[in-house]
Parts: sequence; structure tokens; C-alpha cells
Amino acid sequence: MKKTYHGSCHCGRVRFEVAMDLNEGTGKCNCTICTKSRFWGILVKPEDFKLLAGEDALSDYQFSRRLTHHQFCRTCGVKTFVHGHIKEVGGAFYSVSLNCLDDIDASELAEAPVQFFDGRNDAWRLSPPETRHL
Repeated sequence: MKKTYHGSCHCGRVRFEVAMDLNEGTGKCNCTICTKSRFWGILVKPEDFKLLAGEDALSDYQFSRRLTHHQFCRTCGVKTFVHGHIKEVGGAFYSVSLNCLDDIDASELAEAPVQFFDGRNDAWRLSPPETRHL
């Protein structure tokens, strides 16, 4: 069942709301940017994400095929969410950083299922051979 959570960057300029069901699974990817930022996200449809404040504080980073927008606060540098369109993950999406949720209980996160994606090799449907570092 979907539950609404609120999140923010470290300085609080960027704030958002997301409706999600942790039981549907979370994800960790081995692509270069997710590995370097230790991004742990959950995919939601665009209608389940709402930016509440800080659009003017967001910077956008794209790389490689430019399929995704990595949004981060230009004041504190925290990446709060990613959005884009990747056919292999169901089209248009937001991936919210679970580490940026302000009102989630640690036990909820500990129980959330995690799926691993081999983004480094554009093999989104496969799990990478090594995941312990993610």
C-alpha cells in the first residue's frame, strides 16, 4: 500500500513529497554516478512525486546518453532525486533518494526489498555480478 513521505536536501531548500510502497522494492545501481554517490532509490511514477519547494535551488546533471536528470541542491550538494525516461524501467519515472526522506523509520528501510541493476553495462534487467559494495 502506498504511503506518503516527505524529504529534503541537507540544507532544506529542496523539499518534496512522494507516494510510494516500499514493498514494491527499492533499487541500487552499479552505474558510475550511483556507485560514487551511493544512491539508493525507489522508482515512482511522475504523478506520485511532488516538488514542494526549491525548484530554483536545483541543479541538473546529465551524462552519457542523457536519459536521466540527476537533480541536486546547488547550496548543499545533496542529490534528492533523479528523473527521466528509460524504456527498460517502465518509461517516465522519478527515483527518490531514500536517504533524503525525513519521516521514514529506519526499520521500514531495513525491511525494504532491494533489487540491484547493472546500469554500468546498460543491462537494466540484470543484477551485476558483485553487489556487496552497493
